[in-house]
Amino acid sequence: MLESESCLISRALPSSCEEESKWAYMTFNLLEITTNKRPQLVEPSGLSQDAAVKKPKYEDQSEPSLQEETTCSLDKSDCSNDDDNQHCYSSSLISQIGHDTSIKCLLHCSRSHYGVLASLNRAFNSLIRSGELYKLRRKDGIIEHWVYFSCNVLEWEAFDPYCRRWITLPKMPQNDFFMHTDKESLAVGTELLVFGKYFTSYISHIVLRYSLLTNSWSQSIEMNCPRCLFGSASFGEKAIIAGGTDAQGTILSSAELYNSETQSWETLPSMNKPRKMCSGAFMDNKFYVIGGMSSPTEFLTCGEEYDLIKHTWSVIPNMSAGLHGPSGAPPLLAVVNNELYAADYAEKEVKKYDKKNNSWITLGRLPERPDSVNGWGIAFRACGDRIIVIGGQRVLGGGMIELNSWTPSDGPPNWNMIGTKHCGNFVYNCTVMGC
Repeated sequence: MLESESCLISRALPSSCEEESKWAYMTFNLLEITTNKRPQLVEPSGLSQDAAVKKPKYEDQSEPSLQEETTCSLDKSDCSNDDDNQHCYSSSLISQIGHDTSIKCLLHCSRSHYGVLASLNRAFNSLIRSGELYKLRRKDGIIEHWVYFSCNVLEWEAFDPYCRRWITLPKMPQNDFFMHTDKESLAVGTELLVFGKYFTSYISHIVLRYSLLTNSWSQSIEMNCPRCLFGSASFGEKAIIAGGTDAQGTILSSAELYNSETQSWETLPSMNKPRKMCSGAFMDNKFYVIGGMSSPTEFLTCGEEYDLIKHTWSVIPNMSAGLHGPSGAPPLLAVVNNELYAADYAEKEVKKYDKKNNSWITLGRLPERPDSVNGWGIAFRACGDRIIVIGGQRVLGGGMIELNSWTPSDGPPNWNMIGTKHCGNFVYNCTVMGC
């Protein structure tokens, strides 16, 4: 991706969950120093019961209960009126250690704890809910990747692979037409975007937006050229979508860039070829569109590369040869450490792209249990320094979804199951949010 010095939270802190908890515990203790009270533990907004933060155990049972009312960490005498209060809270989160040290503590806490930390006082709440803390994390190259996927229409789950916690998102707004049409998904910044079709007096495209900051869904800004069945990928607070079809079914060559901080779309130069049902990826600071179809009968094996500096597209012949067929899903791609990987769903193999020779090298097998229908129904995604495959066995009445993880730097594919959940066994949409 384009974060030149990005690092995963699990790499920034050895022994991820344990060390992240220590950072959160340090923040709690620093707050206690200033108030002589322990903060109330409040479950983060949007977290399921399984994701609730466990209470730390203390040897001194005479200390105040964790259920005591949370109080402000600032000395109230420092702020004489409401106007001054706002300045005080923004200038010093924990007054005894200062603003910069307070921020440093928060930056290294897992975002699983941010719902709790936001309840400590107005300063913490403002920093987290405004999105400012996520911007600071991105600036310092601290990135946590969570997997978001949907196995039931209008329902989304998130999985934190570092603490192995499940998070259930609020249900999407009910709309029968939207439910039964093709949908694409994209995570960018602190947003999850779901693209689909909507019917009032005519069929149109709609973008629904889930905000991590508010834990709610809303209607987002439409693209300059609304579409579906496109290729896409994100980098930080920005994302690029390319190709797809418009409301009339015309296959497009146009492309757009989305900025989640301004919630705006910018039209980019068009590709050399129109294509739908393609896949997108960022690698070496460039955006790639791979595979797809340029007409109902013309199947593409070429890819295209967009140079973000020169603002130009270049065709790469045979870039997706053998990765998918005309009736199959778009190429299943993942980029880890600027290396491109793909899932060959026909052979159930993992392949790596050889940039120098423009060819694919077989590395090993995909996990055996997840089933697909010509590539539909499973997810193959990069999640920081690992690749995650999500899917289940095809059985009637639902079943178990499995998350399998492999870190390419460790050697040939060796899959570890990191999560399971009872839900539908067909993955409709999947994306990864890094913030």
